[in-house]
Amino acid sequence: MEEIVQLIEARIKATGYPKEIDGLEFYKDISAESEEKENGDYLFLVKKSETLIYEGSMTVFEDEFDLHYVDIIDDGQTYHVDFDAE
Repeated sequence: MEEIVQLIEARIKATGYPKEIDGLEFYKDISAESEEKENGDYLFLVKKSETLIYEGSMTVFEDEFDLHYVDIIDDGQTYHVDFDAE
């Protein structure tokens, strides 16, 4: 799990996102969006605060999900995180 958390934090930082982000908390927020969903592709929106929003795309499988991308919208600025990119 630590490896996933580090990957999340590194990918977000690479976008130029200027604030610290807790990769584990981010993972939990996104993971919650996949719970109790049928297998398939989904768009999601997580409103963390009045100025911080996560919008993205994922594929949900039986026991896991594949996060494709997330746009972090913070104070009107958008940071695109592509998790499918190598």
